[in-house]
Amino acid sequence: MSDEDDLDALTVLGEHLIDSILAEEPLDSIKEVIRQGVPLWYQNEIEGISCLHAAAYTQNLELVKLLIEHGAVWNAVDYLRNTAGDIALSFNNEEMYTIIRDAGLRAELLLALLSSRTPSDSASTMILRSTDDTAAASTDAFLSSQLRFTMDEHGQDICLLNVDGEEIGVMMGWENGIMQETVSKLSSNREPSNDLKILNVGFGLGIIDMLFQSLSPTLHVIIEAHPDVLKHMKQNGWYEKPGVKILEGKWQDFINADQLAALCPVGGFDLVYTDSFSEDYEELRRFFSHLPVLLGPKSRFSFFNGLGATNGTIYDVYTRVAEVHLADVGIWVQWSDVDVSQQRHRWGNSRPYFTVPTYRLPICSRSI
Repeated sequence: MSDEDDLDALTVLGEHLIDSILAEEPLDSIKEVIRQGVPLWYQNEIEGISCLHAAAYTQNLELVKLLIEHGAVWNAVDYLRNTAGDIALSFNNEEMYTIIRDAGLRAELLLALLSSRTPSDSASTMILRSTDDTAAASTDAFLSSQLRFTMDEHGQDICLLNVDGEEIGVMMGWENGIMQETVSKLSSNREPSNDLKILNVGFGLGIIDMLFQSLSPTLHVIIEAHPDVLKHMKQNGWYEKPGVKILEGKWQDFINADQLAALCPVGGFDLVYTDSFSEDYEELRRFFSHLPVLLGPKSRFSFFNGLGATNGTIYDVYTRVAEVHLADVGIWVQWSDVDVSQQRHRWGNSRPYFTVPTYRLPICSRSI
């Protein structure tokens, strides 16, 4: 039998399984189909739904559990960009949603663990990493790309990147509300200090750095690697601002280097923030591992929590994955919600990169 014949046979099995679930055939009949080696990853051609989507549509909790146990894909999205978890939520079935979400959490934590024990060039390290090698997801490609700073039709400042003829927002003015709330929570209920020291990784439009400046820090270290952003910073006087120290390069270049060590105060920075465009979760997790050195006992840390933010279920899973990995390095995180539902119209002609209605804002500190 040829590879094409094999694929045709798997397609027939996959379609049969989905049809059987949607027809609400007896569970024993569906189990028999699964025993025949049906591809649980298969998504049908009409709607792009998988067997797990179908089980969520029929609200069959036992079948959802069975499919997950046999390896159904928790984060497959249909043509409407919905996961099975999203469908469960649409029926207000929190129990089913939790089962699917927790399956995703277990899968991502396990695969991240396997990745950490495998050489970085192994295929198994692709989990939690984008396979996109364009400037939208590859740091090297991004740093060699050309950025455009402008103002859109809504009057918001934007920084755009062009990838294969499509404009993608590196940072956009609508994020201002998120940044304001982040700085407010980072600085709230802190003891007054005349010697505030701040570290920010990734300048972008400088929204959060302008807010940090309002706190009158004595030291404000900014790590930025993109040549166009550095040029933009020079044009706007950031190199001359009192207390501002700009390190030109990637944070990985400085995190263990003497240049940052010389700036890092005894006891660490008071406030630390990171938002590096085009870096994947694996790099963010590596940054987490350096927090015990960068933070003092009363310091606070936050990051732009945007991984998986075009789908509610995936966003929820990766938010919880980050919480677990922060706990692994002794960092406690408190989440708060920021409503961004009114900002959905702010994309103009650019590709949306944050479409869930609620931003989960992390404020982190050392565990007690």
